[in-house]
Amino acid sequence: MKNLRDYFKQLDYSLLIISVLLGLLGLLMIASATNSAEGNRDILVQTLAMSMGIVAMFVMAAIDYEDYTDLAKYIYIGSLLVLIVVLIFGTGKSETGANSWIRIGSIGIQPSELVKIAFCITFSVHLAKDRETVNEPKTLLKLFLHFVIPTGLVVLQNDTGTALVFVFMFFCMLFAAGLSYKYILTALGAFVAFLPLAWFVLMRPYQRERILVFLNPERDAAGAGYQVLQSKIAIGSGEFLGRGYMKGPQNQLNMLPENETDFIFGVIGEEFGFIGTTLILILLAALILRCIYVGLRSKNDMGCFICIGIAAMYAFHTFENIFMCIGLMPVTGIPLPFLSYGGSSVLTNFIAVGLVISVWCHRRTLRF
Repeated sequence: MKNLRDYFKQLDYSLLIISVLLGLLGLLMIASATNSAEGNRDILVQTLAMSMGIVAMFVMAAIDYEDYTDLAKYIYIGSLLVLIVVLIFGTGKSETGANSWIRIGSIGIQPSELVKIAFCITFSVHLAKDRETVNEPKTLLKLFLHFVIPTGLVVLQNDTGTALVFVFMFFCMLFAAGLSYKYILTALGAFVAFLPLAWFVLMRPYQRERILVFLNPERDAAGAGYQVLQSKIAIGSGEFLGRGYMKGPQNQLNMLPENETDFIFGVIGEEFGFIGTTLILILLAALILRCIYVGLRSKNDMGCFICIGIAAMYAFHTFENIFMCIGLMPVTGIPLPFLSYGGSSVLTNFIAVGLVISVWCHRRTLRF
């Protein structure tokens, strides 16, 4: 009992409260987004996933994150095997071309979501081990291979949005480790030079269309540009206080596609206006900043890199999702953390919080 009391005393209640509050707000908005759907089971699925996520969060918080050091190799190999299985047997949506789901009956799992956590752990172990030589070409090559293999498997699933999350996490964690600016500038130059090849050779037609529609939504107002235009109308019509819960016409009349998933921010903007969207931004910003703060207070490099990686994951999801909803970024199918419908997504988000809380709990040499 004493160990249990010590455990609960050490928890980071700031992160715990913020994540649970965001999850509850997500349930509220998903209920509104799916209010008119017949035979709707989204709320049940999301509630179950959130409950499992909260349990997983407490379990992850209780485990000393340093215990993953000896398991990192097996975690990495396991995550690659899972991605290969998805590549062979995965299913997805024909309109996006992404085959990133494993379905067992009516249950669908997106393994790449959970692989983000695995990557954060294994790359943190690797980076902490080689931090002193992080700017040596040989070390950078090994780190790059660590990153590019799982990311490449995700790209082969045609899940560009998730692959970009890995890219952002990779560079943020390297930057935290003290990567030289010369490598950063070289990477930026290589990226610019790579763009023509990506556009004309690597990108699929639907991906190029997303970029073109992003630049000019009216190009295909009834097709590829429809989502963004309807989202902007929904957010704009909410004005300062919003139209009221379950009273947004764009949402309730199903004029906003994917309103419970990719465009949940549009529902929030329409029904709760500037006040509601500002509250969500504050909560998500607090979550990201708290993860960074915990990383800075960690007792070692591994803990710091884990927290930076998780903060980068949340930050990319937040900015990409919100910016695509207001027409400032192309549509990539990236969910809003804790708020968008998706069992794999919400489960991953709570596990990530548990991992950061573990860093906080074990910032001193304490064992439960």
